[in-house]
Amino acid sequence: MNQFETTIKPELYNNGLPVCEITNRWYENYKMINYGAIITFVGVVRDEGGIDGLSFDIYEPILNSWFDAWQKKAKEKNAIVLIAHSKGDVLNHQTSYIAGVCSPKRRVALELIDEFVEDFKANAPIWKYDIIDGNRIYAQDRSTKIEGAGILS
Repeated sequence: MNQFETTIKPELYNNGLPVCEITNRWYENYKMINYGAIITFVGVVRDEGGIDGLSFDIYEPILNSWFDAWQKKAKEKNAIVLIAHSKGDVLNHQTSYIAGVCSPKRRVALELIDEFVEDFKANAPIWKYDIIDGNRIYAQDRSTKIEGAGILS
């Protein structure tokens, strides 16, 4: 099986992510495709600022376009990128985000994971809310406008 025979899409889950299930599946799916590096980044909701957790809304058409562009960029380096993200509420100490890069060479994977995670934070169409006393409060101070998003920004 060639790593580009199937289309890789973002994996979206309701609430906190099943980290071991996702990362183990990625490892099992991609270890035999001659990748020398399989790197994951796991984002955990921190208990800070009096929040009980975070809540997320995702605009999937833009997320898919953003992710497809990253897949093309990774393919140029004989690599792939992977992503899983939560929709809805994720309580403190649960995981809301997992990113992965698979590459034959570790340097490529290390560089891509850094660029991918940073670009995700800046440009993915995901809106974050604080959960405080059961209420969702838009986290505007920790949000970034999406270039060209018009009313979505």
